[in-house]
Amino acid sequence: MRVLVIGAGNMGLTYAESMSKSNLLKKKLMIFDNSSEKTTSLKKISHFDVYDNLEEALPKADLIFIAVKPYHCEGLFKKIKTFLSEDQIIISIMAGVTIGTMQEALGIQKIVRAMPNLPAQIGKGVTSYTASTEVSRIELLTIESLLDTTGKSIFVSTEKFIDASTGISGSGPAYVFYFMQSMMEAALKMGFTANDSKVLVSKTFEGAVDLFNQSDLSPNSWMDRVASKGGTTRAALDSMEDNNVKELIKEAAYSAFNRAVELGKEK
Repeated sequence: MRVLVIGAGNMGLTYAESMSKSNLLKKKLMIFDNSSEKTTSLKKISHFDVYDNLEEALPKADLIFIAVKPYHCEGLFKKIKTFLSEDQIIISIMAGVTIGTMQEALGIQKIVRAMPNLPAQIGKGVTSYTASTEVSRIELLTIESLLDTTGKSIFVSTEKFIDASTGISGSGPAYVFYFMQSMMEAALKMGFTANDSKVLVSKTFEGAVDLFNQSDLSPNSWMDRVASKGGTTRAALDSMEDNNVKELIKEAAYSAFNRAVELGKEK
């Protein structure tokens, strides 16, 4: 199997690096980026087969991984359409660009739509994905193996869940960073140094996640274990409840979800 990655930004390069190590690839992973500066940089990476033009690369690919910004898709689709064949599979990580849109614009039917997240850069990402009915079960297993090179992949039944996962896992790391930043600012205000604030907050998050993953307890159960009546943790949790923080977080996730749906309608 030959894989071509179009777009060598953060996520495209992350997947390219991870997939290039897969034993499913018998030849070097092919990669293309529209930036000549980026192309020059990529050519220094020995395990990539870097192309200066898509016309040469596309006919050689079995699987084409599209990792460009959604607003670039229209121009890209027009550029590559005539060089595609019906046996090729497109995997897209473009937020909001639907399978139907890609099928119509590219003239091929085998489309996989995926939504990764930032921790893929360190092999701890989660990618939800779904596919058109023309993609076979065997092909899906191969694609899952490639997506798993950056962490964990989850197959979802419809595109609705791709948009929904955009609001949860896709945008989710930013919510965590937002909460971390708030806690670090509180620590600084309490008099901790910047370094100590970072350690206190980062290790707290890391430890809490490990506790959660290593048990069957729900987040509510863990909160009950930590927060005793009349204690400090209960005061903090009560403050969050009084300020409606839980509902605000839900609303934020739905805002990302709704924006993903809107992006799909704009294409």
